[in-house]
Amino acid sequence: MFRKMRRFRQQLSAEECVSILKMEPRGVLSVIGEDGYPYGMPVNQYYDDGTGKLYFHGAGEGHKIDAIRKCDRVSFCTYDRGFRKEGEWALNIRSVIVFGRIRIVEDREQTVTILRKLGLKHYPDAESVEREIEKDACRAVCLEMTVDHMTGKLVNES
Repeated sequence: MFRKMRRFRQQLSAEECVSILKMEPRGVLSVIGEDGYPYGMPVNQYYDDGTGKLYFHGAGEGHKIDAIRKCDRVSFCTYDRGFRKEGEWALNIRSVIVFGRIRIVEDREQTVTILRKLGLKHYPDAESVEREIEKDACRAVCLEMTVDHMTGKLVNES
């Protein structure tokens, strides 16, 4: 169902892909939007080693949620900051693209757990995370993406 990577020599291992998903703070989640147009939005993500799933958060209404309710097929893309080899000007970037199915997490307890894990990845300390959860968790929605296919690639910008 999913294509094999054409430039297979540049393909990253599954372990490298997971490492990038865990380390990078954000990427672009794409859904099938209104009238079949793609709709991509920057989001923070959390990759759970135990489940192999990606988690996101956001408001409980809007274009993204409407699109997910109509079609659960999504893609997510993230990439690292890159590096330059000594003496070269071009940036080398490792990117990961994930295809899968997404669902709205309905359980409030699970939502708070996900918010906490996302927060610990992005906030400076646990106290800040708890303050945000106390203040905004009642309005937040979490999304759970099950990975159907994942590829990663090392690209040289030259």
